[in-house]
Amino acid sequence: MTELRNVEADLSRFRARVLVAGLVILFAFMLLAARLVFLQVVRHDDLNEQAESNRTAVVPIVPNRGLILDRNGIVLATNYSAYTLEITPSRVADLEETIEALGRLVEIHPRDKRRFKKLREESRNFESLPIRTRLTDEEVARFAAQRFRFPGVDIKARLFRSYPNGELASHVVGYIGRINRAEKERIEESDEEGNYRGTDYIGKLGVEQSFEAQLHGNTGVEQVETSAGGRAVRKLASTAAVPGDTVMLSIDIKLQKLVEDLFGDRRGALVALDPTTGEVLAFVSKPTFDPNLFVDGIDSESWQALNESIDKPLLNRALRGTYPPGSTYKPFMALAALESGKRQPGSITNDTGSWMFGGHQFRSHGAGLGPVDMYQSIVKSSNVYYYSLANDLGVDAMHDFMKPLGFGQITGIDINGEVRGVLPSQEWKRKTYKRADQQKWYPGETISLGIGQGYNAFTMLQLAQATATLANNGVRHKPQLVIATQNPMTRAIEPIAPQPPQNLGYKPENVAVIRKALVGVTQEGTSTRVFAGAGYLSGGKTGTAQAVGVGQKDKYDARKLEEHQRDHALYMAFAPADHPKIALAVVVENAGFGAAHAAPIARRVFDYVLLGQYPSEVDMAAVQKGLAAAPIGKPRLAAEMTGLLTGGANGLAPQTRAVTAANAARAAVITEAIGKLTPPPPEAD
Repeated sequence: MTELRNVEADLSRFRARVLVAGLVILFAFMLLAARLVFLQVVRHDDLNEQAESNRTAVVPIVPNRGLILDRNGIVLATNYSAYTLEITPSRVADLEETIEALGRLVEIHPRDKRRFKKLREESRNFESLPIRTRLTDEEVARFAAQRFRFPGVDIKARLFRSYPNGELASHVVGYIGRINRAEKERIEESDEEGNYRGTDYIGKLGVEQSFEAQLHGNTGVEQVETSAGGRAVRKLASTAAVPGDTVMLSIDIKLQKLVEDLFGDRRGALVALDPTTGEVLAFVSKPTFDPNLFVDGIDSESWQALNESIDKPLLNRALRGTYPPGSTYKPFMALAALESGKRQPGSITNDTGSWMFGGHQFRSHGAGLGPVDMYQSIVKSSNVYYYSLANDLGVDAMHDFMKPLGFGQITGIDINGEVRGVLPSQEWKRKTYKRADQQKWYPGETISLGIGQGYNAFTMLQLAQATATLANNGVRHKPQLVIATQNPMTRAIEPIAPQPPQNLGYKPENVAVIRKALVGVTQEGTSTRVFAGAGYLSGGKTGTAQAVGVGQKDKYDARKLEEHQRDHALYMAFAPADHPKIALAVVVENAGFGAAHAAPIARRVFDYVLLGQYPSEVDMAAVQKGLAAAPIGKPRLAAEMTGLLTGGANGLAPQTRAVTAANAARAAVITEAIGKLTPPPPEAD
């Protein structure tokens, strides 16, 4: 009996176990069925796409970057194809050993290693980075034969950006460089991520940066069938890349070269505009730099040399350099006096050589100029006249008049990086300074503003725009560098329409008074010697601006100051006087008097634009040293200066200096000739 009960208990336990096991198996099958439903129904499309990608690959086709041309069709930025030796660091076991082994196959310079190191610091470990660019066919063949020894190293054919003119107009054209992490993150967050697949380079400065969207083009795609090892078997489908647009500038690159050569080794800036349209004819910042250094990634040594130079070659002085305008401010002060009714053209101020205010003496011209009216105040550049006028106007009235002219404002030119400068007012000072005693505006601070000193700090672009507005009878145009784009496929040119001009509403008779006085400056004033014999009439105003403060009781002596502390030379001008075609502003840093250093550059610019004349070699060398007034020697015809061009009609030769080994004999003659010259006598600006 007991044995029977034990058998029944065992059977009961067995049945329970079978039931549990059955339920577990059923549950497992249900899970499997659910998984199958999930994979076959819910994730069907996704998995089908992944399966398809196991045998296909989508390869981006990087578009050709658009060209950059000057107004006459001369190429300023172009592309060329070359082979590059590239390393993917994440796929290389010993990077240093690999680079050393590669160096035995192809020549790898220390500069290449420094550039590669800098790129590694800026890039992700899985990205392919160039260790050598522009490989020869022989170098490509040598590496190809040994490629099996170098996993993670490959040869790639790439398009490279080239700037055939080197340093010429580099601040305008800008440059491209490898996309850094910040730029990559910005692209990934934008709608342009797909368009930048496969793209390693992006515009960093100048037109290259500001017109990146037009220059980049549209990335194409190629769908290919691949083997299990990832090797392409055949092309399935493709969408061609669309090259970037050609961008056409308003710059005349030959004029740009002339101006940069006229500066020589001096620092400064010049902006020349067409006052009737706002088109930029020349946009010079000296010294310059070679944008080709940045295309492959600049090495640390070259970067340090550029970045730490006391001459600041990377600073775009025309766009970002701010200077006191000095006496070039006086014509605008005079116009403010006429428009506000504070002065009449015939109002007389007695210039005794100094002006007293609040117990302080503000100096002017030695013993003084005597009685001067508005015309004479500009022609003879009376400081006393404008000390008195500034006191009568007050800082806020001056601010309100100068603001529409563009002083201390963003002009809106079509490249990035413009700075505002400083057009002072009581509100500006309250916002700028933190301490209460610093926020207060003192009446004595107003006086020096009248002669373009004090807190005034403007760019040459702003001064050129204001000059162009005056030359255009009070009608202001926004400066424009890019005038058209061209579709590379259809060749259709799409002009970029300028923004509508703004009439500032000046009385014509008031503008006429100022323009007449500016013409007087070139005929009987501070720039008379510079414009002697010119085949046209022009208007202009010289200026000398302090780079460092000099006490009212101290006498300025350039010999006692460091070179970078000496006065700046300035000139603003337009020509021809009756119907101006060009207006400009120029500063030569720490050079001294505007009549000796800045005005001669303006004269040569006007001769080029209006007369088609190019300076003689002796004259060019003399201007570079501040030893020329009117042109020296026989001018050359600009149209015949074909020696400026190399490589056909699409490239300019790199800038040359007055003395080169190839031209030693000719340079000796030039040096002897300018050695006999004497600097123009200093005149009051």
